[in-house]
Formats: sequence, C-alpha cells, structure tokens
Amino acid sequence: VKMIERDILDARPNVKKEDIAGLDDAKRVLEEAVELPMLMPDYFQGIRRPWRGVLMFGPPGTGKTLLAKAVATECRTTFFNISASSIVSKWRGDSEKLVRVLFELARHHAPSTIFIDEIDALMSARGDAGEHEGSRRMKTELLTQMDGLLSGAEQVFVLAASNLPWELDQALLRRLEKRILVPFPSATARELMMK
Repeated sequence: VKMIERDILDARPNVKKEDIAGLDDAKRVLEEAVELPMLMPDYFQGIRRPWRGVLMFGPPGTGKTLLAKAVATECRTTFFNISASSIVSKWRGDSEKLVRVLFELARHHAPSTIFIDEIDALMSARGDAGEHEGSRRMKTELLTQMDGLLSGAEQVFVLAASNLPWELDQALLRRLEKRILVPFPSATARELMMK
C-alpha cells in the first residue's frame, strides 16, 4: 500500500480543461462519462448507468494523459497514475497483488480515477507464443478487478491510453466500454499551444 501511495497516487493533478488546447469532442465525451454521473448520480441509474471504462487512443503526444488529469481535477477524484513499470514485478505473484491492492485502494479512496498509461504494454493479446505465465496471471487479475468495478456501486473509473489499440486483448476492449480517438491538434489548437 505504501509503495502504491508513493509511486502511483497523485492527490492533486491540478490540470484544468482550459489548459488543454482543442480536443473538444474528447472533453465532451469524458464529461458525459465521468463528470455528469458524479454530479447527478441519481439520474445515471439502470439503463443510463455511466461507463466504467474509457479507452483514449491516438498518436503519441496528443494530450491523452493531460485529459485524464483534467478529468480527475474537475471531478475532484483521487488520481491513480499507472504505468507498466509501476505494477510489473519480477517476483512471482507480486504483480497480481499490486493490481489487487491498487483497486482496493481506489475503492477505499472513492471517488477515484485509475489512469493506465500505455495500456498496450500491459494488456497485449493473450495467447501469444512468447507470453510468460506471470504476465498472463497479471492480465487475468486486472480483468477480474475491472469486472468487480462494473458490478460494484463505488465511483471508480478506469481511463486507459494507448497508441496501439489493435494490439489490446479483446476481453479488455469489452471492459473499456467507450473508446475516444484523440487526434492530432487542429490549426486553431496549434495556434493556441504556441501562444
């Protein structure tokens, strides 16, 4: 728990939507997916239940990480920023334990946002010839924990970013219910960045 709180937990990302140039469509979809269900939880029940998993994909450097931090700031959620190096361990069974503790901490600190950056490094398609047994166990644990989020009542959202969405495991894609393309910036957004 201490290692996750030290390396992964970011209590105040302090990035606002206005700090991000362009990407209006992505901002709107994330607002519908995360911000509105937090403001009006009674409205988002039953068939209108919010998505629990969102995949942002697109070329590198287009602002996917900034969007995730902006969502956490606007919603005042606890932000867990995960990369492959933070939860993969060389010791047998440690990766699965870290994933389980991470999701338990996210439930404890709810409402919270779990952001998995470069998820293709963690969750490539299972069954590849060179796949290690430990890697397969860690993937299974991550999928199981995400299933728990879908059935639970806690306000925990999973945001994932990838440059290579076609390499992701199909079971993961089913759990990341909404997918958002984060394209290259428009001419107007580039001008704003330069200013």
